[in-house]
Amino acid sequence: MTTRPDTRTAAPTASPEVARNGLGTAGFVVGLIGLILSPLPFIGILAWPLVVLGVIFSAVGISRVKARKATNKGLSIAGLVLSILGVVVSVVMYLAYDQAAKEITEEADRTVDITYRVTGDAPEATISYTTYGDSTSSATEDVTELPWEKTTEASGLLKGGSLSVTLGAEGGSVECTVIVDGKEARTATASGAYNTASCSDF
Repeated sequence: MTTRPDTRTAAPTASPEVARNGLGTAGFVVGLIGLILSPLPFIGILAWPLVVLGVIFSAVGISRVKARKATNKGLSIAGLVLSILGVVVSVVMYLAYDQAAKEITEEADRTVDITYRVTGDAPEATISYTTYGDSTSSATEDVTELPWEKTTEASGLLKGGSLSVTLGAEGGSVECTVIVDGKEARTATASGAYNTASCSDF
């Protein structure tokens, strides 16, 4: 009995499907970049269009996977999560910057009352004071009687002043005090000839 050779051709083996999801990948990339940029001052404004595009691309990528038009659903989901986080961070940072800008504007427009006061038993002293803000003024006075007091105003974003009291040759003791809008901001004391009490940086 003669055996015939098997001439049947084996069916080709199907190659595994390569993951493909262009929109999902794009959503992941722009969402990641947007999330990284979102908390950065000034540069963070660039995050807004990126995270919005990330949400759109990722959502479309997920819908294409559901419609069996694309694969690699995980990358689309990751892109959507990153993009939503980027949106949240962008909104929070915008609100924080907006509040900070309002506070800076309010402080720049605010005018404060500053009172310089010197007390003590020194028979003589030299008092120097400076007030700064939108404008700067300085003065020096030699006094032979205490207490001494001077009230002025300051406005502008960077406002404040300084007060110093230098005792004379006869010594004694002094206390300098700076009061801003009714609240004590600085106080210092000095005693003995030519020593100085300084109230500054308020």
